[in-house]
Amino acid sequence: MVKSWATSPETLGVDLHIDVGGAGLRSGLMDALREAVRTGRLAPGARLPSSRTLAADLGIARNTVADAYAELVAEGWLTARQGSGTRVAQRSRARQDRGHAPRPTARRKPAYNLMAGSPDLASFPRAEWLKAARHALTEAPHEAFGIGDPRGRIELRTALADYLARARGVYASPDRIVVCSGFLHGLMLMASVLRARRVREVAVESYGLDFHRKALTDAGLRTPPLALDERGTLTEELGELKGAGAVLMTPAHQFPIGLPLPPDRRAAAVDWARATGGLIVEDDYDGEFRYDRQPVGALQGLDPEHVVYLGTASKALAPGLRLGWMVLPARLVEEVERAKSATNGDWACGALDQLTLARFISSGAYDRHVRTMRLRYRRRRDQLVAALAERAPDVRVSGIAAGLHALLELPPGTERSVVQGAAWQSLALEGLSHFRHPQLPPDRDALVVGYGTPPDSGWAGALDALMRVLP
Repeated sequence: MVKSWATSPETLGVDLHIDVGGAGLRSGLMDALREAVRTGRLAPGARLPSSRTLAADLGIARNTVADAYAELVAEGWLTARQGSGTRVAQRSRARQDRGHAPRPTARRKPAYNLMAGSPDLASFPRAEWLKAARHALTEAPHEAFGIGDPRGRIELRTALADYLARARGVYASPDRIVVCSGFLHGLMLMASVLRARRVREVAVESYGLDFHRKALTDAGLRTPPLALDERGTLTEELGELKGAGAVLMTPAHQFPIGLPLPPDRRAAAVDWARATGGLIVEDDYDGEFRYDRQPVGALQGLDPEHVVYLGTASKALAPGLRLGWMVLPARLVEEVERAKSATNGDWACGALDQLTLARFISSGAYDRHVRTMRLRYRRRRDQLVAALAERAPDVRVSGIAAGLHALLELPPGTERSVVQGAAWQSLALEGLSHFRHPQLPPDRDALVVGYGTPPDSGWAGALDALMRVLP
């Protein structure tokens, strides 16, 4: 078990990032703090966060932190005084020669993470999830502990059908939903079905995730790119791709450019699918998080028989849950079910996790959590925009109407040096070129900044590190 924590000098007076691992949380925390003092990352006199703050960031009991602090005070590594908090002792570095030999140091993780694609994991609603899990375990029928329906638990499929219709405008009935282990698993199942249908090409957006393209190419499918302009993906060009039998898109909030697909281009994609018998595979990447108006509805609602809708709990809750869902045209349900069973996919999603999510949704806890996080992410977005206006006014920011990331345009030829500079600042950051289709030439320099990833205690430090590396 490994947990990490970072804080910012603005809030707590010290810039610290530690990894807590090992057999016990308390001993792991003590080892990490000793190592931070030994290596100088915690200077003599540096003030540590309160036991309550550190416990909340690490997701462990406050007593665990308090006991670790107390033992390190007894060993002489720390000092604690009323009204002054817990600080690093002035002579504690010398302790390394007295029974605490330095261990080989592992490669350090970045102190700050602004990579796109992850929510704030420290904000996972543990108490509400535990409440839902207890209810699910108590009420689970005996047959839930068997292998069950490869489409997934009926309780979850029913809860999803109601939620998706209400929140995303998806036409969904429980018998058209297949539960999968995240978006990539669903995409792999679709790739298998498309290949069996003799589809040879799946068009993709010119910017997107490389492992999504890889899932398609691993299934033997070619992935020709669709061009992009200032209004988004040029779906009008689908007709020019004579070999394409399907297209993978993020219409609600294109990743990573950040544009919603305009109504006329949504219509063009649906018209293409109807005319050719093709399929649109819709990745509803982070469609629940829109800040300037109500979330843009899913494309699937325009034509449920030609759109495969894929969603997950990864952005709203946490990717570690490994829970996703496919809403399928009626004619594809049995084919996807067979593909899932053929790969032992019916064991990919635990029944109790499915029942817990079903209860979490039906109780209203999912809606409440999304609303809470929408406000939090909007506040971070606003802080990012304000910091850019003040400290990097020449950097243009876009794609901020929704989602968990922003696109920062850079002067030509500077992307690589900025990303390298970020690494030197111990800041994890990716350039736009990382997401460009390999068949396309470079056309712009930009950063893809994920403002959802850092915990609250690390956000100010991450933002400050970003400002330091911008041109």
